Amino acid sequence: MYLTTTRPNIMHLVSLLSRYMHCASEIHFQAAKRILRYFKGTIDYGIRFNNVESLSFHGYSDSDWAECVDDMRNTYGSYFSLGFGVFSWCSKKQEIIAQSIAEAEYVVAATTVNQTLWIRKVMIDLHMEHEDNTKIFVENQAAISISNNIVFHGKTKILR
Repeated sequence: MYLTTTRPNIMHLVSLLSRYMHCASEIHFQAAKRILRYFKGTIDYGIRFNNVESLSFHGYSDSDWAECVDDMRNTYGSYFSLGFGVFSWCSKKQEIIAQSIAEAEYVVAATTVNQTLWIRKVMIDLHMEHEDNTKIFVENQAAISISNNIVFHGKTKILR
């Protein structure tokens, strides 16, 4: 648990391996040893927080589409930066089975926006209110187009 909180670059891999804890095989043990060897070789890596003059709050989101052949669900990730450092991140499986990459990216973008609203409320409670809008970066152009147009998109198979 300590490694995954201080080293987000291995969090996804540890999450994938933990799915097979109840029925681990030789392949899973080899993967775990590989993660430990990677960690040993990159012992000086980690998150560094610096003092900055202005704190800009940004969110980033990404999703794969049907990467898991066991249940065809997507794995998504999002993280938030304040200044130069990442302070919040997550990687989870989506509850739905997306019909397209556009739908998978749209769902994770909406989840990231919901998380952004919650973080902004926490920041207000901590007297760190931001007047600027929070930018959410999404790499999929179809998901961005769907988000910008409030008209129902029948051809995207996305239910609103």
